[in-house]
Amino acid sequence: MIDVTGQISAVERRLGTRTLPAGEARVMTISQTYDAPVEDVWDACTSPERIPRWFLPISGELKLGGRYQLEGNAGGTVERCDPPHSFAATWEFGGEVSWIEVRLTEAGAGRTRFELEHVAHVDDARWAEYGPGAVGVGWDGALLGLASHLAADGSGITPDEAVAWMGSDEGRRFMTEASARWTEASIAAGTPADEARAAGDRTTAFYTGTPAA
Repeated sequence: MIDVTGQISAVERRLGTRTLPAGEARVMTISQTYDAPVEDVWDACTSPERIPRWFLPISGELKLGGRYQLEGNAGGTVERCDPPHSFAATWEFGGEVSWIEVRLTEAGAGRTRFELEHVAHVDDARWAEYGPGAVGVGWDGALLGLASHLAADGSGITPDEAVAWMGSDEGRRFMTEASARWTEASIAAGTPADEARAAGDRTTAFYTGTPAA
């Protein structure tokens, strides 16, 4: 059983921009604090044996300069590695290249703040159509997977259960609430409210299979 509202509320979401050599990029940041020490969260995020237990099967070389590939999803190159606190990599999918950085910081005794930053050049038309939730809801799912993996009480879901769970009422509620929070982040970042909500409705419809308002 998953506390959907509790998980959604435990996650922080922010949007911003950054100027790169190729032009202005959008920056999405998502974070959550876990009841696990930094070294354990680092191992969960970098061990090829543990990553499939909460995210996706992965192949390649998880080391500086190594290439990785997530099954059915993105691949890329590890560009920086500072164990057990941070790593950065390219995120290559669908012929496009973006960048991710994961940062881990102590958040009290035996607790770790996990923060993921995703930097991407996004076409204005695509952004207007779906907003940040198009990618953000997926990252919310990843943080739920990590929370489930690290939970000492065995609560949450495993990757094997994820597809069926996403089609359940509980799963659809999770994706709907995650999309709504990304809409709020978009408004906070300066997107006109009506535009942000319309994009959020389309994202929710995409993930849940229900018609957009």
